[in-house]
Amino acid sequence: MVNTFLAHDLLWGMTPEQLPVDAPAWVSESISAGQPVVVRRALSAPDHIAVGVRGRLREQRFATVMSIDVISRRVKPEDLCHVSIDRDVPAVHALNQLRPMLDDCGWVWGVSGSAGFELASGFQALHARSDLDLILRAPQPLDRLKAQALVRILDTAACQVDMQLQTPFGAIALREWAGPARRVLLKNAREACLVIDPWEQAA
Repeated sequence: MVNTFLAHDLLWGMTPEQLPVDAPAWVSESISAGQPVVVRRALSAPDHIAVGVRGRLREQRFATVMSIDVISRRVKPEDLCHVSIDRDVPAVHALNQLRPMLDDCGWVWGVSGSAGFELASGFQALHARSDLDLILRAPQPLDRLKAQALVRILDTAACQVDMQLQTPFGAIALREWAGPARRVLLKNAREACLVIDPWEQAA
């Protein structure tokens, strides 16, 4: 399998035997239950991918690596746009509300975070105070006025909505790009740095 995985992709196939010996017990329990791991922004060997394991508690997050040749399934955030679940929580209501508006925008978008995890795996991750995390594939520049208009759409939702813009060189927060700051924080596998144009390769 070619190492073309992107942050927020969900992967299946890891087993407890592949975990480091110092991994907490809850990590093994999560993997044994059949939960996927989420791709992280971090460097790894060519035949491995940096991933994170989720636990039941918010603070339970464990960073590790996964061998690419054991991956049995991959779900990308954009695969989850039209997956529905019957949960009476604000994040689900917000997703249902925003879905047609985001579809009409014509952009490739996806669901990440707790909502994406639950939509993809069926394991309950959302609660009444959960935010909705979204990603927007942005291979071409999105001007700041359009970013501001998109923030206004997101702010009509039933809960806090955070969206990341995925540029060819990393990810930025939509709300930051829509704000007044000249420089924004660009995150990729190598670093997090302040840039003026997140669609321009750093020198």
